[in-house]
Amino acid sequence: MPVLIDKDQGISSPALAPGEDEFAQSQRSSIELTIGLINNMPDPALKATERQFMRLLQAASGGKRVRFHCFSLPSVVRSPEAQWHVETEYSDISDLTSSRLDGLIVTGAEPLAPHLPLEPFWRDLVDIVDWAKDNTRSTIWSCLAAHAAVLHLDGIERRRLQSKCSGIYGCERVSHDPLISYAPGTLKVPHSRLNEVTESDLLARGYQVVTRSKDAGVDIFVRQFSSRFVFFQGHPEYDALSLQREYLRDVGRFLSRERDAYPAVPASYFDAATEDRLARFEKRARHQRHPALAADLPALTLRSDIAAGTAAAVLFRNWLDDLAEGAVAALPAR
Repeated sequence: MPVLIDKDQGISSPALAPGEDEFAQSQRSSIELTIGLINNMPDPALKATERQFMRLLQAASGGKRVRFHCFSLPSVVRSPEAQWHVETEYSDISDLTSSRLDGLIVTGAEPLAPHLPLEPFWRDLVDIVDWAKDNTRSTIWSCLAAHAAVLHLDGIERRRLQSKCSGIYGCERVSHDPLISYAPGTLKVPHSRLNEVTESDLLARGYQVVTRSKDAGVDIFVRQFSSRFVFFQGHPEYDALSLQREYLRDVGRFLSRERDAYPAVPASYFDAATEDRLARFEKRARHQRHPALAADLPALTLRSDIAAGTAAAVLFRNWLDDLAEGAVAALPAR
């Protein structure tokens, strides 16, 4: 079932927007869900993130008709090009509070400050947290947005990791939550972050952990308010090449001296031959540090078993099913 992309006159996306006949048919044959995406990802990932979530919702929708609105916080610092994209293709964030959303997805943003309350977008983001508690059936908080939400709601401070958590991690069930119904015993989920919230802190404040990784820590956790809040420390929405793009970005930043540490290779992501080539390139980069060296990066091949998108397909299908059940229950009796 296609996802309908809404702005004032709709976002131009021919691959996802249905024709009139299909629109009319879906309207007659299925329930409609309205989903909002507040996309705060940094400029290089802005368009990729909206595509990833649109494709996920399309694949997960089944017989449901999904109407999709994109927003972005105005306090997220953007380049002129990215700002133009937001202003021309996204709904205005001021329209959010008058929107009747069934579900909301809020992404993280690239951190600029040492502490979350010092981020330029902090006030706007916590206002969204407070609004979503009573005005959505369920909200998904991703990565930094998850950390910001639990800090605002319950004072749970995130902790800096000794090294970046980056890679594909096997995440095991901790509870029998409907979000992971029909999921395999182990979900392979991309993670990419410098901080974490710990299981002990979450449990002490009444959160339920759904999945965890022995190497990456807590993966998914939930808490019920008037809205059901779902928190991702990972990025199940990432496509197969997302971690590769981030890794190459960080290599480039090291070569141009924008960062001091050379990035670690994402765990369980590249095949063994690629990891060997990258190890040799790292030694060279440390001795010949110059932006021009990026042109000599070796060819990259992913492992054949990363199963990109498999976890997300299950999670988002179950999330939409749960929203649909709530929408049906809210319909007036005939």
